[in-house]
Amino acid sequence: MQTPKILTVSEITKQIKGLIQQFEGVWIEGEVSNFVPHSSGHMYFSLKDEKSVIRAAFFKNANQHLKFKIQDGMKVVVHGNVDLYEKSGQYQVIVDNMEPKGLGMLQLRFEQLKEQLKKEGLFDQARKRKLPILPKKIGVITSPTGAVIRDILNVLQRRFPNIHVVLNPVKVQGDGAAEEVAEAIKYMNEDGSFDVLIVGRGGGSLEDLWAFNEEVVARAIFSSKIPVVSAVGHEIDFTIADFVADLRAPTPSAAAELVIANKTDLIEKIRAYEVRLTNDLTNKYQTYKEKLDWIRKSGLAMGLKRTLEIFKERISNAAKSPAFLRPKEKISQLKQEVDEYESKLAITIGHFLENRRNEIKVLQGKVESLNPLKILERGYSVTLKLPEKKIIKSASELKKNDEIEVKFANGTINAMIK
Repeated sequence: MQTPKILTVSEITKQIKGLIQQFEGVWIEGEVSNFVPHSSGHMYFSLKDEKSVIRAAFFKNANQHLKFKIQDGMKVVVHGNVDLYEKSGQYQVIVDNMEPKGLGMLQLRFEQLKEQLKKEGLFDQARKRKLPILPKKIGVITSPTGAVIRDILNVLQRRFPNIHVVLNPVKVQGDGAAEEVAEAIKYMNEDGSFDVLIVGRGGGSLEDLWAFNEEVVARAIFSSKIPVVSAVGHEIDFTIADFVADLRAPTPSAAAELVIANKTDLIEKIRAYEVRLTNDLTNKYQTYKEKLDWIRKSGLAMGLKRTLEIFKERISNAAKSPAFLRPKEKISQLKQEVDEYESKLAITIGHFLENRRNEIKVLQGKVESLNPLKILERGYSVTLKLPEKKIIKSASELKKNDEIEVKFANGTINAMIK
C-alpha cells in the first residue's frame, strides 16, 4: 500500500495560491463594507453581494489618484488580481483601479466635495458680501477667446460705456484650468484695485465645467477679499463655484448686468433727485420768507433787536468785572480759600477722632469690669461639675463621689465630693 503524501500548511497554501493567482486582471462588482483607511495610506475593505464576500486591499501607490471618497454601502466596480494572503489563509483581490457603479465618478466627486465644503461653512449666506453699487474697476476671469468675454464686454459697455474692465485670461477647461483660475483670483486680490470680479465660462457638459468644481477654485473664491460673481454655463448648470461665490449669475451676460447699473437709469434717478431737491428748497425758502415778512409787519423784529442789544450790554459789563480783567488774581484767591477750608477740615476731623477714642476707652473699662476672670482675681472661684463642666450654683446640685473642677484666677484643680 502506497503511503499518502502529507502536505504542510505552507505547502498546501502555496498550491492554492498558485490556483487563485490565475485570476488576473479581473473586474469585480460589489458593495463596499467594513472600509478601513490605514494610517499608511493603504485601504482595506470587503466587497459583497447577496450571497458572498471577498476581502480587498487597495494599496497607497494605486489609490493615491482616486478621485472620490470610498464609503460603506457604495456600489463600485474594481479591477485587480486575486491573491492569497498566506499568513491568514484568506484570499483577496488586490485592487489597482476603482470606479463608482451607477452614479458617475464626476457626479460622485461633485456631491462629496459639495457636502464637505458645506460642512466647513464655505456656502454660508452670512459671509456673502453685497456687490458695490457703482464699481470703478471690474475684473473678468475667463478665456480670452470665445463668446463669453465678448458678451460680457458688450453688456458692460452698453450699460456703462466708460466703465473700466480688465480681463485676466485663463484656461477654463482641461488640465491646469482650475489652478489658473485660482491663481487669477489671488493675483487680482493682491493688486487691490478691483471692486468686483466675474469668474466664468460658457455652457458645456459636467466634464467641460469641471474646473469650476475643483476645491482649489472654491477655496480661492472663499478667500477673496473682493466680491466674486460666478457666471458658469447656462441657467440650469450649477457648480461648486456658484455655491461659494458672493452671487451666482445664471449666465455670463447676466453677470455683466448684475455688477453694474445702467448709466441712463442712474442719470434719470439723479435728475429726479435734483428736481425733488429743488422743489423742497423752493418750498422751504418760500415758507421762511413768509414768516420773516410776518415778523417785520408785527413789530417783533424791533423787539428781537432790543433784546440783542440788552444781551450785548450785559456781556460788555461782565467783561469789565475783576474776574475777567484779572483772572489770575481771582484764581489765587480761590486757591487760598481752598487751603483754609482744608486746614479747618483737618482740625475738625482730629477733634472728632479724639472724642471717639475717649468713648472707646470708657466702654472698654465697663466691659473689663464685667469680665468674670476679673472677679476671680478678687479671691472668688468657679465650681464646675464634670464631665459636662456645668457651673454649680448650689451645694444641693452635688452628691457623693461627683467629680468637680474648681477654677481660680491663676489655675484650676480637680476634686471629688466625699
